[in-house]
Amino acid sequence: MVFFELIWGTTQCYPIQGGQAMGSKYKVEVSGLNLFYGKLHALKNITINIPANRITALIGPSGCGKSSFLRVLNRMNDLVRSSVVEGKVLIDGTDIYGPDVDVAQLRKNVGMVFQKPNPFPMSVFDNVAYGPRIHGVNKKSQLEAVVEESLRAAALWDEVYDRLKSPARGLSGGQQQRLCIARLLAVRPDILLMDEPSSALDPISTLKIEELIKELKREYTIIIVTHNMQQAARVSDSTAFFLHGEMVEYDSTELIFTRPKNKKTEDYITGRFG
Repeated sequence: MVFFELIWGTTQCYPIQGGQAMGSKYKVEVSGLNLFYGKLHALKNITINIPANRITALIGPSGCGKSSFLRVLNRMNDLVRSSVVEGKVLIDGTDIYGPDVDVAQLRKNVGMVFQKPNPFPMSVFDNVAYGPRIHGVNKKSQLEAVVEESLRAAALWDEVYDRLKSPARGLSGGQQQRLCIARLLAVRPDILLMDEPSSALDPISTLKIEELIKELKREYTIIIVTHNMQQAARVSDSTAFFLHGEMVEYDSTELIFTRPKNKKTEDYITGRFG
């Protein structure tokens, strides 16, 4: 990521220093987390520690709290007036719900990819350059460098290098999703949250997204929500099973899918419910 080092010059994105906290082997540490939407108790006493440069999959039936948990990690739930968060959520050892945290910088550091690709109504180049421009990068050579680097990191450069000025919405669905990932990478996040990133894509595009996710874990901590248990088994290192707002079980993906400890996990994995 040489271009990023030249352009950004530092890994500090908000009052949390990039990289793992000294004395902690975990990137994300959540303890006693409760999330309420008004009277609805959406997440119940969640405790989970997530290491850096690993892929953690969140599985479970619809409405079980998986996506709500993702939104806790970059404070997207702040946008819901009735939401209340209790407990501790630490990233690199710092409580992201502390009073001194810059939420805008937090969301820059903890980027999110949504279920449906959402490119901006502008060119491929301007989509990727959008974030760096907001953060003060305006020199043409620097923007060109970060756009190319981001598109390469998202495994898209070879498909669009000659279409950079074309409308992003003219790309295929799979290309649009990789473009959205490139757009995130351009602002140099530390953690990538992915909420069903391939559920709207065809099998070939899904495979490309999965290959990309596995490649990206070299430099990013990735947390992915998926309804596709085969996908969770293929791409993730660890898996957490959510049910009715509770985290039933969290372990290595191999153990979750071959020797789950909880009967509810086994029943879900084997298709007895969900």
